[in-house]
Amino acid sequence: MRRRVRTAGALLALGVALVGCGGQQAGSAGSGPNGLSSPSGNTTAPRAAETGATATSGSTESAMSAMDMQGAAERADDMLDLTLGAIEPAVRWAHGPTTTGSCDVTRRRTVMTVVAPERRQEFLDRVESFWRERDYRIKAVNTDEEFPAVYAQAEGFGISVSVRGGGQVFFEVDSPCVRESKVAASASKPNGPSYEGVYPLPRPDVESPYWSEGAS
Repeated sequence: MRRRVRTAGALLALGVALVGCGGQQAGSAGSGPNGLSSPSGNTTAPRAAETGATATSGSTESAMSAMDMQGAAERADDMLDLTLGAIEPAVRWAHGPTTTGSCDVTRRRTVMTVVAPERRQEFLDRVESFWRERDYRIKAVNTDEEFPAVYAQAEGFGISVSVRGGGQVFFEVDSPCVRESKVAASASKPNGPSYEGVYPLPRPDVESPYWSEGAS
């Protein structure tokens, strides 16, 4: 009888020990000392991040597949409106020609304010800073003294600002390939003469106390 009791007690103690070991093993699979995740528990974090990145990329691609050329033109107008609206002191601008391809559209704007040679790089630097603040990807910067330019990209749209002949500043947005559709004229109102039907536009003729200072 005593042997049976001792045997039963030994088996009970062994069972408790095994349960304790099992609990420790289960805990070590997901956490380490002080409740910190062990290396094996961290393997899912990068996968979750990758999934999130893929979802973001997928949502952008989905938006592009749902967009037509008119929608792309309106998006280009928004980008130009925001950029020109961020320039201080404000400059006078007019619409340039809109051109279309088989699945893409380009919107253009021409600055009618005289930007003095000494102010050109500052003008482009301010535009570039604004684009960076909005997380646009800067693709290239031309620091040529006479004809500087900045090229950027956002959500598949290319946007640029450049100084060309006569020191005139031009903005341009190129859309990615989207669904073909008709494209209406821009609904954005220029803050000066529209020069509707005039091409090429005249050279800049609006004086600014700041941007035109020192211009000959």
